[in-house]
Amino acid sequence: MEHFVVSARKYRPQTFKDVVGQQAITNTLLNAIENNHLAQALLFTGPRGVGKTTCARILAKMINSDGTEKVDEDFAFNIFELDAASNNGVDQIRELTDQVRIPPQVGKYKVYIIDEVHMLSQAAFNAFLKTLEEPPKHCIFILATTEKHKIIPTILSRCQIFDFKRITVKDAKEYLKFIAQEQGIDAEDDALHIIAQKADGAMRDALSIFDRVVSFSGKHLTRQAVTENLNVLDYETYFTSTDYILENNIPALLIQFNSILAKGFDGHHYIAGLASHFRDLLVCKNSETIELLEVGEDTKDKYLIQSKKASQPFLLHGIELANDCDLKFKSSKNQRLLVELCIMQLASITFDGEKKNSKNFIIPASYFIKKGIKPIPVAVPKKQQAVAEKSEQSTYAQVATNATSVSKKIAETVTQETSEIPKITLNSGKKATSGLSLKSIQAKKDHQIKQMEVVVDEENLPTDQFTNEVFMSYWSSFVKTLEEKGQFNLASILSIDTPKVVGTTIHLEFPNATNKVEVERQQYDLMMFLKKALNNYDLHLSIEVNEEMEKQYAYSSMDKYEKLLEKNPAIETLRKTFDLDI
Repeated sequence: MEHFVVSARKYRPQTFKDVVGQQAITNTLLNAIENNHLAQALLFTGPRGVGKTTCARILAKMINSDGTEKVDEDFAFNIFELDAASNNGVDQIRELTDQVRIPPQVGKYKVYIIDEVHMLSQAAFNAFLKTLEEPPKHCIFILATTEKHKIIPTILSRCQIFDFKRITVKDAKEYLKFIAQEQGIDAEDDALHIIAQKADGAMRDALSIFDRVVSFSGKHLTRQAVTENLNVLDYETYFTSTDYILENNIPALLIQFNSILAKGFDGHHYIAGLASHFRDLLVCKNSETIELLEVGEDTKDKYLIQSKKASQPFLLHGIELANDCDLKFKSSKNQRLLVELCIMQLASITFDGEKKNSKNFIIPASYFIKKGIKPIPVAVPKKQQAVAEKSEQSTYAQVATNATSVSKKIAETVTQETSEIPKITLNSGKKATSGLSLKSIQAKKDHQIKQMEVVVDEENLPTDQFTNEVFMSYWSSFVKTLEEKGQFNLASILSIDTPKVVGTTIHLEFPNATNKVEVERQQYDLMMFLKKALNNYDLHLSIEVNEEMEKQYAYSSMDKYEKLLEKNPAIETLRKTFDLDI
């Protein structure tokens, strides 16, 4: 069996021209060698697998070659590679400084390549400073590291620093294509692109992945084989998901997401990929930004086709929802539900729901259909409709001011069928929302619906007289009903002040605006109860804030004792018997 050499070693560049994606650095080093302008201490820094050690070896060979050596000459006696991770002590650095004084036997320079130099200890760094600053003329140091921030500033100031960048997906794909041709492998363009993306800018990782996939699929490298072996979600998954979203097909989306989870994929990975897919579709909307799309030619055509189906507002909103889900994923206790909720929201962006045919009627269309009456539309000015739609007011509030245009026949029918819905004028001069409820927005809309004014025959509304005792009995009854329903917050607020009835106006005072807002939000049920119970539909509610009332709740010790004494007079006997202080 022939010994197998991995592609990362077999195709390691032998010249600067073969180095992938680092043209700026290789050109600088070539010019420095030609012009005899090479520093004696170099620091190569950058991510893993981008060619730092490779460039160091090529540089060491080039400065020692004079054109008379053999092609396969590696100058092994002149190049010394040290692993700082295992030789990070002071003793190893002292041995190094002793060897530096000896000139090379072959070639011009002794080159010391110290890999992972950030692993040196503080003492080793200090022992290395003087030698690094003033090395012998025949010696050159090349330091390589992935973590430049861990190197002390005194070392950095003595080196000429070269920052290696990540290799682009395009460059990595082209190099993989070259290697596939060298090995006689038929590789699809999309398959190589996925390998280059998976490598995340590291050429060594790309070659390792390439070897693994070739071992799996043989001489024919397909996109499906790559995605199956690497266990990644390919473009087709996101194309299908986007089609379902544009079709508002929520069941199909949920089933697809379930199958994705069954294959072992993470929901976080799926939703992040969906956001990237929307970004790529948005890039395709403009011919000037198509070049930002890093995909194969076949896949680019699919992106262009699907981008025509999705509008720009949809894509922007979709990216916002997916990104919000991405941010909340790690802190969520039910991560699957979070992703499912997100994809359902995405599928609802372009969904208008049921068409509200009743928006131009005083009474909902469903009411007339149920009663067998043909509704008569009310003419609403376009400007008024625009304002109403923008503020998301209810259908009833949009057309209440136009109620007089409804025919008398419909008004009489409404009066007969809706005798339990009298005209109510609520204290709605201020738009207020309660901070006590998490559903305050929905409650506000419900409250606005309850504030609708239906034009009925006002002469037939009862306005019976009542006494204050009868009123207070019904008021107490309503508070008790709230307590039985578990609405203790509202019940306690209504118990703060004793209502005062002046004419047909019920006056209430509360110590703060929060109490006022809460009562105003729930006043519909209260007023309807009182009007029906007292048979008087002219009742109105007036609420004021009196901050002086708060002082009543700052009880002193004597105030508390008097309150207890009212409930149990025997406490006074107990105090006198044991001579207790208050």
